[in-house]
Amino acid sequence: MASQDADDRKVSNGAADLVRARTQLLDGGLPRNPRLDAESLRMALVDLYELWLTSKGAELGITADSGLAVVAVGGLGRKEMLPYSDLDLVLLHDDIDPAKVAEVADQLWYPLWDAHIKLDHSVRTVPQALRVASEDLIAVLGMLEARHIVGDGELSNLLIGGVRREWRTGIRTRFDELITQAEARWQRSGEIAHRAEPDLKNGRGGLRDIQLLDALAIAQLTDAMPGLGPDVPGGGFELAHRRLLDVRTELHRVAGRARDQLRAQDADEIGGALRIGDRFDLARTLSDSARTVSYSVDVGLRTAANALPRRGLARLRRMPVRRPLDEGVVEHAGEVVLARDARPQRDPGLILRVAAASSQTGLPMSATTLNRLSDDAPELREPWPKDALNDLLVLLGTGRGVIDAIEALDRTGLWGRLLPEWGAVRDLPPRDAMHTWTVDRHLMETVAYASALSTRVARPDMLLLGALLHDIGKGRAGDHSVVGAELATHIGRRLGLWPSDVRILSAIVRNHLLLPDTATRRDLADPDTVQFVVDALGGDVQLLELLHTLAEADSLATGPGVWGDWKASLIGELVRRCRLVMAGGQLPTPEPIASELLARAAAGGVHVDLRPGEGKFTYTVTVIAPDAPGLLSDAAGVLALHSLRVLSAELGGEGASAVNTFMVSPKFGNPPDAGLLRQELIRAIAGDLDLPALLAKRERDAAGVRPSLYAQAQPRLIWSGTSVPGQVILELRAEDRIGLLSRLAAALSASGAEVRWAKVVTMGSAVVDSFCLDLGSDDDPARREAIGKAIMGVVPRPAPKPPEGVGPPGSGTAS
Repeated sequence: MASQDADDRKVSNGAADLVRARTQLLDGGLPRNPRLDAESLRMALVDLYELWLTSKGAELGITADSGLAVVAVGGLGRKEMLPYSDLDLVLLHDDIDPAKVAEVADQLWYPLWDAHIKLDHSVRTVPQALRVASEDLIAVLGMLEARHIVGDGELSNLLIGGVRREWRTGIRTRFDELITQAEARWQRSGEIAHRAEPDLKNGRGGLRDIQLLDALAIAQLTDAMPGLGPDVPGGGFELAHRRLLDVRTELHRVAGRARDQLRAQDADEIGGALRIGDRFDLARTLSDSARTVSYSVDVGLRTAANALPRRGLARLRRMPVRRPLDEGVVEHAGEVVLARDARPQRDPGLILRVAAASSQTGLPMSATTLNRLSDDAPELREPWPKDALNDLLVLLGTGRGVIDAIEALDRTGLWGRLLPEWGAVRDLPPRDAMHTWTVDRHLMETVAYASALSTRVARPDMLLLGALLHDIGKGRAGDHSVVGAELATHIGRRLGLWPSDVRILSAIVRNHLLLPDTATRRDLADPDTVQFVVDALGGDVQLLELLHTLAEADSLATGPGVWGDWKASLIGELVRRCRLVMAGGQLPTPEPIASELLARAAAGGVHVDLRPGEGKFTYTVTVIAPDAPGLLSDAAGVLALHSLRVLSAELGGEGASAVNTFMVSPKFGNPPDAGLLRQELIRAIAGDLDLPALLAKRERDAAGVRPSLYAQAQPRLIWSGTSVPGQVILELRAEDRIGLLSRLAAALSASGAEVRWAKVVTMGSAVVDSFCLDLGSDDDPARREAIGKAIMGVVPRPAPKPPEGVGPPGSGTAS
C-alpha cells in the first residue's frame, strides 16, 4: 500500500486514478472478469479515456459555452483504442485569451504525460485546423475521424463538418496524391497476406487501408465496404476488420508496448489468446482478412475513380465505352460488366465468361456484376457443358491475369461455388520457408507460369488443369499427392473431361513431385532410377512431357531460387533418359471422311452445312467446295468474320473437292444462317471480300486493353517426317487470335506449301494445329525455314521486355 501511494505521488493527482484503472485493464482486466477479450479491452479503454477527459474537462472549465473543446482523432476518434496506441487529441478554441488556452492545455496534457501515456496533441482554432487539413494529406485523413469528447460541441461540429465538406469538394485534386501515398506505403510494408511477419497497420490489406476506404466513403465516392457482404468465405469485410483489430490488440498486450509488426515468436501466444489456434491458424486468418480488405480497396479505388471527373485520372480509368466482349459480357467504364440483356438466372456459365473476359482484357470485374452473379447465377450442372470448360481453360491460359480474376471470384464466393475443393487450401499458409505464397495463391502462380510454358506440351489444357490442382490435396489428412489425385478424378469428371483425360489429370497430380524428387535424390546414371520413373508413368511420353513442364512452373511459383540451372539440368537429363526408354509418340493422321460427304464432294459445287454440335453453344460447320489454293483461308476467315470461334477442325478432300469440317462456338448469340455463310464464302473465293482487312479491323475493335498480338508463351513449330516422300507434318503450338486459322492457311499458301490435310484443336486460348504439307522434292532446311518464318509472322508472340526499370503501360498498383 505504501508503494502504491509513492507511485501516485510521482504523477499528478488528476492522473493517479487513470494510471490505476489503465494498469488494471492491461494487466488483468476487472475483478469479476480477470481478462477482457480484445474487443472488450478496446471499448473499456475508450470508456476510460472518455471518462477521464470528460471529468478533467469539467474541472478545467471546458464546458458547452467555454469556447473550448476537446476532439479525439486516431484510435480514440474511431473508438478503436488499442492498449499502447497514442492518444490523439486536439484542443480547439474560439480564438480566446492565449494565456488561458495555454494554461488549460498544460493542465490537460501534463497529467497524461506524467501517467506515461503517449500523447499526440495540438492546440488550434477551427480555421487553423482547416488550413492544416488543406495542406497535409496525413493530417486531413486523421481529422476525418475526429469525434467530439467534451466542451463546446458547436466548435467541434464546425471542425468536423468543415473538414468533411472540404474533403468532399477537394477530393478531385487530392485523389492522385492519396493513391500515390497508398502505393508507397504498400511498397514499403508489403502484403499482409504473404508476409511471415506482417505489418498489420501499414501493410496492404491492413488497418490503414480500411481508413482509406472510410475516407473515400466520406467523400461519397464509394461504400465503406465496397463489393463484399457477410455471405462471402471468411465472413466479409466487417469480420476482417474486427480480426485485424483483435490481432493488433493482442500484439500490443503481448509486447507490452505499441507494435504494428507481428513477430513470429508471438504468433502462437496471440493465436491462443484469440482462440484461433497456433501460428499457422493465425496466419491463415490474417491472410483471409487481409485479402478481403485488399479486394475491397481495389473495388473502392475503381469506384472512386469512376465517380470522379476524368481529368487528371487517366491512369486509373478509361473512357466509358460499352464494348461487347462475349455473350452477355461487355466492357463499360473500364470494367467488365453484364450486358443489358444478360440473364444470369438462366446462364450458369456466365460466371466463367465474365472471368475469362476479365483475364483476357486485363479489365477488372465490376463488384456489382460479381455480387449479381453471386446472388442470381445457378450452379453449373455436372458434367459441365463443353463451353464452360473451354471458358475455364481460357481463364487459366491468360498468364498473370488469371490471378486477379480468380482472387476476385474467390473473395465474392464464386470460385468456391465452381470448385468446392478450394476451401481446404484457401489462405492455407505454407509449412516451410521455401514457399512464398499461401497454397491457393501458389496454385494461381503456378497456373500463370504454366501458361507461359504451354507451347512445350501437346496438351496445354491438361498442363493448366494440372497446375491448378497439383496441390489441391493439401490441408487434408494424408499424402497430399495421393489425396489430390483422388480429388482431381472427381473434379475432372465434374468438368466433363473424357475418361482418358481424367486419368491423365489424376496422374499429373499424383506424380507432380516425381521428377524433381527423383532427379535431386537418386543416381541418374543408375538404369533402375530411369526404369522407376518409366514404370511410375506407365511409359506415357505425353505424361512425362506434362510433368517436366509442370515441375518448372511449380518451382518458379514456389519462391526465388527454387528453380535454377542445377535443378533444370538434373530434371532435363532424367527426362532425356526416360524418353530413350519410352516408345515415341504417334504422329497425327487424317480422319476418314463420311460417305455422304464424299458423295456431295463428287457432285461438285459449294456447300455449307451448319448443325448443332455436342455442347449447348457448339455447332458443326461442313464446307465442301472445289479445292484450290486459299480455300481453307477463305473458309476459316468467313467463320471468324461472323464471330464463330474454331474449336477443332478436320480438313481433307476427295478428288477435286475439299471437305472441311469445323467445330465452332459463336462468340455472341446464335450462329448465322448456313446460306449466309455460303454466300460470304463464294464472295471470298471470288476475291470480292477482303478478308485480311476485315479480320484486322475486327481484331483492332476487340483488342481492348491487352494487345491481341501479345501472347504468354512463345509459339513453337515441330517438324516431322512421314512415310510418304515429300510429305511432312508441321505442328504449331501457339496462342489463339481472331482468324488465326485463316491467317495460317494464307501464310502456307503464300509460301507455296500445299496442305494435304490438317487437324486443328483449340484448347482454351491455346491451339495445337497439325498440317500435312506436300513439299515434293523441295523439302530442305531452307524451305522449312521460309515456311516457319511465314507462320511466325501471323501467330501471337510474347510482348518484348521493357528496358530495365520501365514497367508495362497501365501497370499502376491501384488500377
